[in-house]
Amino acid sequence: MPAFKIKGEAMFRELKPSEKDLYFHYVDIFYHTDVVESPVPKENYEVTFNELMRSDDYLKCYIFECDNKPCGFVLLSKTFSQEAGGLSVTIEEIYIDEDYRGRGLATEFFDYLKSLDEIKRLRIEVEDYNEGAKRLYERTGFKLLPYLQMVIDKWKIK
Repeated sequence: MPAFKIKGEAMFRELKPSEKDLYFHYVDIFYHTDVVESPVPKENYEVTFNELMRSDDYLKCYIFECDNKPCGFVLLSKTFSQEAGGLSVTIEEIYIDEDYRGRGLATEFFDYLKSLDEIKRLRIEVEDYNEGAKRLYERTGFKLLPYLQMVIDKWKIK
């Protein structure tokens, strides 16, 4: 499983099967920040982790590391887009510990994704009020889509 160097002692690498607790830790932090609408049930963490371990057909997770210790994660989901002419990857979740922000980790990771020929489209969601994230995403090449998305979350319907 390759690790990708970023700068100095920083890197990102694929999530390991033995890192379920680390994955849960970062997902839980992410879902309890002000950049998400609401937390998701912890059962969803389990379902996602199990799918990550089953295959990388739909999902892939990377761990960011600085100074030889974990400092964040990114979760990607994959789909095929006729409009884009191939693989579309959505950056579902990205979180970097506060002490490690501003070091270029996300920028380098986005550059890595953009360098992969098989990926024809990258997508990311951002809350309208998250100005810092919007600036980062625009600076790395993301463009605002001129339409709204609509959703039905069946797990929220009781």
